[in-house]
This record gives sequence, structure tokens and C-alpha cells, in this order.
Amino acid sequence: MIEVQQLEKRFLAKKAIQNIHLTIETGRIYGIIGENGSGKSTLLKLMAGLIHPSKGSVKVNGEPVTRKSASHIGYMTDRDTFYPYLKVKELVDFYDSQFPDFNRERAQDILDFLSVDPDEKLTNLSKGNLGRAKLAVTIAREAPFLLLDEPLSGLDPMVRESIVKGILQFVDFEQQSLVITTHEIRDIEPLLDEAIIIHQGRKLAQQSVDDIREHQHLDVESWLKKNMK
Repeated sequence: MIEVQQLEKRFLAKKAIQNIHLTIETGRIYGIIGENGSGKSTLLKLMAGLIHPSKGSVKVNGEPVTRKSASHIGYMTDRDTFYPYLKVKELVDFYDSQFPDFNRERAQDILDFLSVDPDEKLTNLSKGNLGRAKLAVTIAREAPFLLLDEPLSGLDPMVRESIVKGILQFVDFEQQSLVITTHEIRDIEPLLDEAIIIHQGRKLAQQSVDDIREHQHLDVESWLKKNMK
């Protein structure tokens, strides 16, 4: 599991994350939701070991998270950080060379499912197809934890639908956990086991989606609005 305890991150005088406690268990899908600038992406980077906490800790299976924790964590950034001159199939080669848990066959299956041409250069891909390619190489990893930062941001509804279907089909939820930051709540809600609200760097609420529906008679977006009042 991933354990987050008393987590704080400062950038100069600004607190981006404040006193967050979380536990991410195997086999569940977590949605981290909140408005832009709430600290969602910063929290995911801390969980991935890409930046260091100012206070508190993040542990994976009891060990402090560092960049070496990449063997346990697959991370998809919301930014386009790949070399643009690479072809999609060369991006697959790169991931295969970097991560022992990378499953080439799964990557090709995902690219086929999402209709991404492996011979196309990344720089020539539409935003939607680039998002599909990023998702393919991330969830082709067999890491226990997959962290996806805004995987649906800025994509049209048809692309969002295909990405959600790809996540459902190709992630092994018996062995893997998924954490998604998003403000596209309606599209992601059918995937979620738990929803976590981050507001001004703090965890405002966390609840199972089944409880939100059955006991509060709300969808996740309405639950978010209720807690933000």
C-alpha cells in the first residue's frame, strides 16, 4: 500500500499541500478531485517520488518513496514531456528499456484498442491520440500502483470514453491500484471505488463511491459541490 502521513509541501512561502493523510490499498481505484490549483498534481508527484515533501512522509509498502520507487509506481504526467521526434513504437521501445515490468504485448494491444498508429511521430499526433499513447505506455506497466494525472484533460467526449474503456480493459485490478486526478468527474465516476476531495492543499473529504450513492443519494459531482460549500 501507499501510506501518506502528515504530508506537507511548500514552494517558497506557499503551502501547496497541508497535513494530508491517505492510504492507497491494492485493488482499488481512487479519484482525487477538486478545482484547478487545489494541489492534486502536487500530491500525485509526491506520491510518485518526483518531488520531496517539506514535512511528513510517503511510503510504499513501508519504505519511503524516492525516485527509485518507480519500480513500484507507474506515473502519467498531465504534461507533454516526451521527445516529439520519437515515433509511437519508439516510445514503446524506450519504456521497455527503462522498466522491467513493462509489458510490450499489452502496450501493443492498448494501442490497437485505442487506434493509435505506432509508426506516427508524437509531434504529429492530435492531442487526443497523444493522450491515448501516454495512457498506453503507462498502463502497459505491471507496477502495483498506477498514478494518472488528469488523463482526460482537454479531450473531447469520444476520446475520454475510449480512455475510460481502455483503463477498464487493461488494468489488472486484482494486482494493481489506480489513482486518478481529475476534474472530469462524470466521465471517471463509473471507475471509482473511492473519491477524495482536495481543496486549497488539504484533504477535505474521502468516502467510498458506493456510500455516497447509497447513503447520501448523490453522485460524486454533487457530493463534491456539497462539501465545497
